[in-house]
Amino acid sequence: MKLHRTLLEAVAQALADIFGEGKYADKVVERLLKSNPRWGSRDRAFIAENVYEIVRWWRLVWELGIGDWELGQGISDAELIRLVGVNLLLKNSEFPIPNSQFPEFAGLDAESIFQRKKSLEGERKTIQSVPDWMDETGVAELGGKWDAELVALNRPAAVVLRANTLKTNVLELKKKLEAEGWESETTPLAPDALVLKRRGNIFQNPHFKSGFFEVQDAGSQCIAPFLRPEPGMRVIDACAGAGGKTLHLAALMQNRGSILSLDPEAWKLEELRKRARRNGANIVQARPIESSKTIKLLHNSADRLLLDVPCSGLGTLRRNPDAKWKLSPQFLDNVRVTQAAILQNYSKMLRPGGLMVYATCSILPSENERQVERFLLENSGFQLIEERKILPSELGFDGFYMALLGRSEGLEVRGE
Repeated sequence: MKLHRTLLEAVAQALADIFGEGKYADKVVERLLKSNPRWGSRDRAFIAENVYEIVRWWRLVWELGIGDWELGQGISDAELIRLVGVNLLLKNSEFPIPNSQFPEFAGLDAESIFQRKKSLEGERKTIQSVPDWMDETGVAELGGKWDAELVALNRPAAVVLRANTLKTNVLELKKKLEAEGWESETTPLAPDALVLKRRGNIFQNPHFKSGFFEVQDAGSQCIAPFLRPEPGMRVIDACAGAGGKTLHLAALMQNRGSILSLDPEAWKLEELRKRARRNGANIVQARPIESSKTIKLLHNSADRLLLDVPCSGLGTLRRNPDAKWKLSPQFLDNVRVTQAAILQNYSKMLRPGGLMVYATCSILPSENERQVERFLLENSGFQLIEERKILPSELGFDGFYMALLGRSEGLEVRGE
């Protein structure tokens, strides 16, 4: 592929927005691609792929192309373009880097790049491209397992669909998509999941617009059934966000019963309402959490309670590689406090005899089993029934943790 300066400048601008302005990579790429409709499919793919790959390997490409690593403060446009050249050589050592046409590529060649990379092989945090603190945290919490998880988290995530069983089933959906050129395969991890064999704008597919499927990682698809919902139950999804797991619950409940979806961000719930209409999930009611009174009014009311709590998101770095550069030790400390507070306060919405799932998309024990252990020590009316970890290194999907807790019969929590 012939390199054009406009494409290199587009990648550089995206990187400047992500690292200089703190913007989210997916939004930056989406906005950038919409800004120039003249770009063809190859141009658009070049921009998106290079942005995400450089973000994923930011520390490594910086070391190889510029020198001692830093987070990118004050980086120039020329340096950003140079990093594109480094990334192209890492992907293909025979890529013809046009040094004479682009002065930013001066001195770049495959041999020197790979020699430098080989000299860094003993430095895990550089080779696997993570901040110092994250590497230290991973080792402290996961020990020898951290190496395998880091490798897995640096593999790009596949696009996974969940067949909406209110309108179709996984085999019917597979046939419909294959007739349109979208090949896919099933996975034993999640019975309604289809893993696409190629990337593309699946959101423009008419079957998506008709509510036949949602885009949802296979690991994420394990959480709703872990709650053991049944048709006719009253279910509360207390950290619903835009509603991916709410919609899955509605399908599992066959549109019978009721689901109350809560979230402090009202705009997320508006998106949930749109998705519910598209999915035909008419048992869903969305309500913003305006104060602690919202929770108190719901004490002892839910047969099933899902707490998919805010977390570091370390299990989803495959699809959100910029997150590792935005996270901080302070954020991790704060989110652990939030998790414990939600688990303690929101659990009161579960009726005696009901079941509750605490879930995160993190692989860190401090956000997962340790939170549950502490909660159980302080709340004798709850018991751990089952817990499950989905690790990227073992299954190839995003990382998740889920714990199924039961509340003893005859123990009511009174409003404060």
